[in-house]
Amino acid sequence: MQIMPKIPSVSSQQELAKKLGSAHTVIGRYERDEMLPSIDVVRKLADALDTTVGFLLGEANDTNILKDPKMMKRINEINDLPDKDKECVYSLLDAFLAKSKLQAILK
Repeated sequence: MQIMPKIPSVSSQQELAKKLGSAHTVIGRYERDEMLPSIDVVRKLADALDTTVGFLLGEANDTNILKDPKMMKRINEINDLPDKDKECVYSLLDAFLAKSKLQAILK
């Protein structure tokens, strides 16, 4: 789990360890894949590094979208909707994204 090269907000293992209340040697063991962090530690890492668990796991290449206050406000508002309304929003987004992808292919 290469942590330091991915995230520029922390300059050293010591700094990250301090944010996590851990030892820098533990951070080094995570980076060398000698030890796997628990899900709780991964959550703390994501918080300390101002990113997402998905990004740390390689599932998301761009964390900037989650740093956009307008986008986060919308995501939080959608999250607060009743399930039925959420499904409507998801369907609308899926249709719009499919249309956009199709238009990009046809160009």
